[in-house]
Amino acid sequence: MRVLILGGTGEARALAAELVERGHDVVSSLAGRVSAPALPVGAVRVGGFGGVSGLADHLVTERYDHVVDATHPFAEQITANALAATARVGVPLVRLQRPGWSVHPHAATFTWVEDVDAGRVAAEALGRRPFLTTGRQQLESFATWDDRYVLARVVDPPDWTVPTTWEVLRARGPYPHAAERELLRSRRIDVLLTKDSGGALTEAKLAAAHDLGIPVVVVCRPAVPDGVRVVESVADAVAGLAPKPA
Repeated sequence: MRVLILGGTGEARALAAELVERGHDVVSSLAGRVSAPALPVGAVRVGGFGGVSGLADHLVTERYDHVVDATHPFAEQITANALAATARVGVPLVRLQRPGWSVHPHAATFTWVEDVDAGRVAAEALGRRPFLTTGRQQLESFATWDDRYVLARVVDPPDWTVPTTWEVLRARGPYPHAAERELLRSRRIDVLLTKDSGGALTEAKLAAAHDLGIPVVVVCRPAVPDGVRVVESVADAVAGLAPKPA
């Protein structure tokens, strides 16, 4: 089979490796928003498609049998475009999305909010030395926090001038539990604000915050559009890819 993986996540790379190992023709598409991304095995393309029409044309021209949307849980525009494009040209779509933190052992203690703006308000009510792990693209939403220490962790540097009171850490997971605990303790963090990204690479901060009695604010995931088949593991994604009938 010829499979297009909309990727950029660890799950996307694992799926590409599994499908290539099974002898399938795999192309992984990366948005190109991260410098020096971790590359999957198989063919790779970087950059957008030009919206729904561009993706639909690409699927037909390149004769794909399946599309797997394995993008970040918050990449809602890509998921919406994938659904519209695959429906238009009749190519099956599967959404591979890692489980979220609603099933985390400490989930009931988290403050759950609908979006980043609500997260900012909730965090302001809970502490004065926040740890932000909401991603580089959302950092500017917190620009008014120029009167306090802010620890922000990103993969790529912000594309705007952050306040002088901030500390920006550039790092890529996994983050060990002991290191996360020491980071929170040494910076005297008193509130953690993150997104419901899920995954083992960044989960340790939640346990570390619990250990230290630090409140956690979590931005809920956007809903997956109706009509998209969702699986939570690479094995289920592979099982969901069947050859087209002749």
